[in-house]
Amino acid sequence: MGTFLKSQQGDILTELRHSEIRLVTIPRATYKRRMEHLWAPWRIRYILGPKETGCFFCRKPQEADDTKNHILIRERSCFALLNTYPYNAGHVMVAPYKHCGDLNDLAEQELADLMLLTRRCQQLLAKAIKPEGFNIGLNLGRTAGAGVEDHVHMHIVPRWNGDTNYMPVLGDVRVIPQALDEIYAELRKHVERGA
Repeated sequence: MGTFLKSQQGDILTELRHSEIRLVTIPRATYKRRMEHLWAPWRIRYILGPKETGCFFCRKPQEADDTKNHILIRERSCFALLNTYPYNAGHVMVAPYKHCGDLNDLAEQELADLMLLTRRCQQLLAKAIKPEGFNIGLNLGRTAGAGVEDHVHMHIVPRWNGDTNYMPVLGDVRVIPQALDEIYAELRKHVERGA
């Protein structure tokens, strides 16, 4: 876990351990109430970077290196992996092996397996990193926010009071950053212990 230090002027917070996260405060003179911004520059690599060809939800489970691909759990018809461009530390995605873009294309057992693995991942995250809440859901179609439209997948995003949000962060913010490989190692320990 990293530690944040506030500058003498009180207008910038800098994370010591993980350079990919910076928290910047706009000076009070600009606003009556201080607004703090969480910068997640790893997301811009996804937004602006070259798009890989093919479906990574199909490619990654076919490869033999679960650690490199951050695959946490493999089940009969679906698997769970960490999001490479997370909204928050521990952002897990659960996807069926079957390439389909809609829940209606899944067999009843595949749909049940998707939900059961989603619940298992929520329990794993609760035990391993103890979030105060979760956002769990699907984005079906580009208009709904799907980054990968043609392979249905469930998002499980751990949440803490004062963490990042999809809206601008107001007030004091406490950010607990953790590198992807570190969170993967921590979650895998719990998976191997039977969580």
